[in-house]
Amino acid sequence: MSSNDGQRKKRLLIVDDEPDLRELLSMTADAMGLEATLAPDLSGARDALGNDRFDLCLTDMRLPDGDGLELVSLIQGHFPGLPVAVITAHGSVESAVMALKNGAFDFLSKPLDLNNLRNIIATALQLDGAVPAAQDGLLGESTVMDTVRDIISRVARSQAPVHIRGESGTGKELVARMIHEASGRREGAFVPVNCGAIPPELMESEFFGHRKGSFTGAVSDKEGLFQAADGGTLFLDEIADLPLPMQVKLLRVIQEKKVRPVGASGETAVDVRILSATHQDLAALSKAHKFREDLYYRVNVIELPVPPLRERGDDILLLAKAFLAKYASRYDAPAKSLSGAAADTLRHYTFPGNVRELENIIERAVTLCPNAVLDANDLRLETAEPLRKDADADPARAAVTNVKAGPLTPQLEDVERQAIVEALEQTRYNKTAAAKLLGLTFRQLRYRIKKLNIE
Repeated sequence: MSSNDGQRKKRLLIVDDEPDLRELLSMTADAMGLEATLAPDLSGARDALGNDRFDLCLTDMRLPDGDGLELVSLIQGHFPGLPVAVITAHGSVESAVMALKNGAFDFLSKPLDLNNLRNIIATALQLDGAVPAAQDGLLGESTVMDTVRDIISRVARSQAPVHIRGESGTGKELVARMIHEASGRREGAFVPVNCGAIPPELMESEFFGHRKGSFTGAVSDKEGLFQAADGGTLFLDEIADLPLPMQVKLLRVIQEKKVRPVGASGETAVDVRILSATHQDLAALSKAHKFREDLYYRVNVIELPVPPLRERGDDILLLAKAFLAKYASRYDAPAKSLSGAAADTLRHYTFPGNVRELENIIERAVTLCPNAVLDANDLRLETAEPLRKDADADPARAAVTNVKAGPLTPQLEDVERQAIVEALEQTRYNKTAAAKLLGLTFRQLRYRIKKLNIE
C-alpha cells in the first residue's frame, strides 16, 4: 500500500452491458467524488479485479457471458472484503433474495432510484474494509456462541435481512444490536419494536406515521418507526405476531423502500435495514398460511439461530457470575458468590426462560439472601421450574385446575391481573423490574396494566 493510499479516491467497479446505465452509474459515482471503472461483461469484470483495487462493485444480474451471481461468488472467494450490490429486473424478488443469500451486500431494482443508489453506495463505503467486532455483552465461551459471533461478523457486512430465531429470553435483541453496531449503519439509529405489543388498529400509524387530521386524535404530524430508523436498522421482534393485513404492507415497504404515512397523498423514501426475530417457527407458520410466504422469504434471507441456555454448558456459570456482580453493584450490596451446590443446581436446571430467567433468579437471590455465599436453596428454583409436577405439588397448575367452569376470558384476565399485581408489589411498583420478573417488555406490561384497569 502506498503512503498516499489513505487519500486516494474510493473506487467503484460498474459491470453492465447497457451503455446508458453504465453512464448513469458513472455520473452518479463522479457526483459523489468517486472514481469508476466500467466493464460490459463478466470477463471485463475479472480483468478489472485483477488489475485494480475496488471499494464497491455494482453489477447487473444479467450479463452477456454469465450472470451477476457468478461475479458475487468470485468476489466472495477471492476478494471477501469487497461489497457487491446487484441490479435486478423490476419485481424480481427471487433474484434479489438469491443474490443476498450468495453474499451480495444489497440489491437495486430497475428502473433505478438514484436516491436509493446513493444510499447504498454511501453505506457500503462506510464499511471501509473492516468493521468493529461490537461483541461486548454477548458473554459465553461455548462453541455454539463462537458460531453466533462468527455469523454476526459476517452478516454485519451485508444489508441482507436477517431473521434471528431462538426461544424467549435467549438474547435475540442483543444479537440484533450487535449486528447493527458492527455494520456500516452503526452511526444511524437502532429502533427495536415488539410487534406483539402494538394494538392492530394502531399498527399502520406506528410503523409508517400519520398526518395531522388523518383520524380522530391525530392532532399533529407524527413520524413512524420506519422514518425513525431511516439510515439505520429496524428490529422487528416477535414478527410472527403481525396481523396478515400488516404483513402485506410491510412486504411492500421492504420491496419498494418507501412508506406512505396515514393520510398522506404521497410516499416517502426510507433507507432501513430490517432485522427480525421470533420464538415461533416461522417456516411452519408460513406453511400453515398464518404468515405470508412471500414475506417469510424476504425477512429470512439469512437465518441466525440463537441457542437456548441449556445447550451452552459452562456459559451458565459465566453468566451467573456476571449477574452476581451486576446486581451487587446495582443494590450496593457486598459481592456474592455461588456455593458448589448452587453451581451444580444451575448446571442441571433446564432454564425454560433462558438467560432472562437466569438473570431474574440471580437478582432475586442477591436481593433476598443476606449471606455472602449463595447456596442452592437461595436460588429458589423450585418456584421457577417448568410445569412437570402433579397439580397438587405445583401452585401454578393447581390454580388452573381449580378454575371453575364458566366464561373463560374473565377468569384468564383475573389470573393475569393477580400475577401483575403480585409482581408490582414484589418490585415495590417498579414497572421495569416487574416487567422483567414477568418476562415481558416494559411496553407490554404497560399495555396490559391499562387493558386490565389495574391503575
